[in-house]
Amino acid sequence: MRRFLALFAALAVLALSGCGYNDIQRADETVASSWSEVLNQYKRRSDLIPNLVNTVKGFAAQEQQVLTQVTEARARVGSIQATPELLNDDAAFRRFQDAQANMSSALSRLLVVAENYPQLKSDQNFRDLQAQLEGTENRITVARNRYIKAVQEYNILVRQFPVNLTAMMFAYKVKPNFTVEDEKAIAAPPAVDFGKSPAPAGK
Repeated sequence: MRRFLALFAALAVLALSGCGYNDIQRADETVASSWSEVLNQYKRRSDLIPNLVNTVKGFAAQEQQVLTQVTEARARVGSIQATPELLNDDAAFRRFQDAQANMSSALSRLLVVAENYPQLKSDQNFRDLQAQLEGTENRITVARNRYIKAVQEYNILVRQFPVNLTAMMFAYKVKPNFTVEDEKAIAAPPAVDFGKSPAPAGK
């Protein structure tokens, strides 16, 4: 009986290996680790925002609407629980994606405001924060690209025959991914050329 169980276990391991089970596990882990890096970089950006807002407020308190938009966008991002389950929920993933895109847009508007305030542009603290933000946006783009690739490879794997049979048996489904439209909008980090003065109105 003991030999039979050992033989059965060995055959089961071979069967799972041959049908792609281990490949699915590796691909799923790659997606999870890539997603963790995306979240890490988004958190880095979020942590910069309070100091950035306070610095701008010190020179441009009258820009209350833009400052409020950034603060509210950060709050919306923070209200979304980026749990592992989010990777298997297309609607939840879309909400997360939309919130981050809104955060990027609000930050871009905030940086553009700086063009109207020479003293703010020349403030070393602001310049340091802006440089950190640009670096973080670049890291976000890299992390997102790695995640996109990992998800593409995973999704292809779980849809291929005969691995798709194993995926169905163990309830491994395709995962949502960042859209092409959103990727175009977020690929370029928000940047401000502090070497140029804003063009006069009407030109």
